Amino acid sequence: MEREVRVRFAPSPTGPLHIGGVRTALYNYLLARKTGGTMILRIEDTDQNRFVPGAEDYIRQSLEWCGIELDESPWKGGPYAPYRQSERKPMYMQYAQQLIDAGHAYYAFDTAEELEQMRERLKAAKVATPQYNAITRMTMKNSLTLPEDEVKRRLESGDPYVIRLKVPRKEEIRLKDLIRGWVMVHSSAIDDKVLMKSDGMPTYHLANIVDDHLMKITHVIRGEEWLPSAPLHVLLYRYLGWEDTMPEFAHLPLLLKPDGNGKLSKRDGDKLGFPVFPLRWTDPNTGEVSSGYRESGYLPEAFVNFLAFLGWNPGTQQELFTMEELTQEFTVERIGKSGTRFDIQKARWFNEQYLRAKPDSELAVYLLQALEAHNITTSQEKAEKIAGLMKERVSFPQDFWQEAEYFFVAPTEYSEKVASKKWNSQAVAVFEDFKNELPALDTFNADTVKELLTSILERHGMKIGQVMQALRLAVTGAEAGPDLMQIIEVIGREETASRIEAAISRLSQYATA
Repeated sequence: MEREVRVRFAPSPTGPLHIGGVRTALYNYLLARKTGGTMILRIEDTDQNRFVPGAEDYIRQSLEWCGIELDESPWKGGPYAPYRQSERKPMYMQYAQQLIDAGHAYYAFDTAEELEQMRERLKAAKVATPQYNAITRMTMKNSLTLPEDEVKRRLESGDPYVIRLKVPRKEEIRLKDLIRGWVMVHSSAIDDKVLMKSDGMPTYHLANIVDDHLMKITHVIRGEEWLPSAPLHVLLYRYLGWEDTMPEFAHLPLLLKPDGNGKLSKRDGDKLGFPVFPLRWTDPNTGEVSSGYRESGYLPEAFVNFLAFLGWNPGTQQELFTMEELTQEFTVERIGKSGTRFDIQKARWFNEQYLRAKPDSELAVYLLQALEAHNITTSQEKAEKIAGLMKERVSFPQDFWQEAEYFFVAPTEYSEKVASKKWNSQAVAVFEDFKNELPALDTFNADTVKELLTSILERHGMKIGQVMQALRLAVTGAEAGPDLMQIIEVIGREETASRIEAAISRLSQYATA
């Protein structure tokens, strides 16, 4: 009988959520929604030393902004609560004890100094990767080497200890990965990992396996960095008697730096000027502020679309997908094995496409918000017209004000490059007639304005190309922009005439014959 798909995203609250983590959450979510399954979020906070205040709330807000809905979580609850590992602490020891009783784990009483001495001995013996394993365990202080009565005495007297997994010395451990196929690791490459720490908290390895089993997780989709730990997890499933219900694994390719050399880090984003976190983050310890995609002007649907393509592709030419379309098309089998280069220009392109697809009434809101901040009022109708004119020229919502400021503020500076090339006495003569005859137009719109300009140019024996850039300079102060006749229609006849008059006055030094 096929099990209901249950996936989980299990971040640690040790800082802001990297976009690689958001991608992991997204792929889990898409699989859950495609199969009618369940999306779970579990906070893995077993390492209390690395806990960062505010990080858990940051994770919640980031997923909400992206539209990744959770079916079970610390904030929503669910049938397998609690969903914070620190709150599940009492349940882990019984499974560690089960492993000890079955001979698959043991108590280790080694001090930090003794562990360091062991590593130094191995280094001196030219051992490439010194580790606590099937060979070295027999030279250390643990329940495999100490007499039974001494082990009992140490436990009863409260001596500090950890519980380690007893990894077999010579065994091939095989794992079927949904992305990479069969993965095989020899047990000699795996050390006897700590399962329970001296503070009574489980390590990631034990807590992760126990929780995935108890929460009936069917698929574990996680980053490539966890692939080396996967054989260890296979052993734990086997030793706990859960091999038949072990989830399917899929280890996602790395997000690479733009040049393809190495994993994408916050430092790369800082150096190259793009965010690596979904939302702005303020470090509670240092006060350092890291930029976020939301605050940089990225729309959540564009961000999600961009992220989906960092490792997955639909096998078609289609690039723009809503969350619903991604859900329909997504399959784990179409996730690539190799790392994906991060391309911020592509993220920007996605944002532009989503902005342009919005109705002018929605885009006008961005402009109206900026106008309010500058104490400028205008009508919804005018804001919509401007948004419609500018949307092909913007990448982010904040660009509407930067690109459209001249609709509300007359230029005070002009491009010297354009003025020196295009501003001359013939153009000025045309502009004088144009501003004087604008008030007489019965109907004022882009078409009638263009007809007027064309008729004046004919009288002067000139073509429109000879004056258009200079006229744009006079009206907007800019070198380029959308259709100038439509700009003039929005600005209005009186304001247009006033601006032309001001430009004639200020650029008089260029108006030589």
